[in-house]
Amino acid sequence: MTMHALDALGSPFRRDILVALRHEPLSVGQLAGMFPVTRPAISRHLRVLEEAGLVELYEQGTKNIYALRAKGFRSAHEFLDSFWDAALDQMELIAREDALRAAGRPTGPR
Repeated sequence: MTMHALDALGSPFRRDILVALRHEPLSVGQLAGMFPVTRPAISRHLRVLEEAGLVELYEQGTKNIYALRAKGFRSAHEFLDSFWDAALDQMELIAREDALRAAGRPTGPR
């Protein structure tokens, strides 16, 4: 599992950029107009997202356009899903123990 994606997602500002790109591909200039930071700052954040595989760059005339790269989210998704699966397993165990207690049966240690 690549941690680059999770590291990139750790920044609230980069998450905001991803939310903006979720609707449509945008140029650096368009993104800069949406946020109170400079174009170079936007470019630095986009570079981190691109290196993490979360966005891809393509040229359209003289503009650099950024779009979400769905495959890039796969490793982060799988990593987070592993915690969800463990949480569901724990919830099932607790529910079974509660049912045994309600029936007056002894339960094992957690």
